[in-house]
Amino acid sequence: QVQLVESGGGLVQPGGSLRLSCAASGFAFSSYAMNWYRQAPGKERELVAGITSGGGRTNYADSVKGRFTISRDNAKYTVCLQMNSLKPEDTAMYYCEANIGYRTFWGQGTQVTVSS
Repeated sequence: QVQLVESGGGLVQPGGSLRLSCAASGFAFSSYAMNWYRQAPGKERELVAGITSGGGRTNYADSVKGRFTISRDNAKYTVCLQMNSLKPEDTAMYYCEANIGYRTFWGQGTQVTVSS
């Protein structure tokens, strides 16, 4: 079955960096685009970044452009989110997401807290 397992979250000071990883299994990873979403308390889940199946194209939310970088390794079935210059407003649960056929799959999330 499809599994998405996020890791790498934690507590970081403003201006710091974190690298999130999502380990995928149970589907043909290299055939599907992958996305990172986040959800802060009391807010709707929002798209942070996406990457095409081959990794050739990426897209970002305006709020993270220039600070976050999404990448993938199809040989290792992983998609990563490098987050630099973190701000308190980046605090959220971060989720890996895949749309496969007519279904959407989510990981369990990893918490990112940016605070001094």
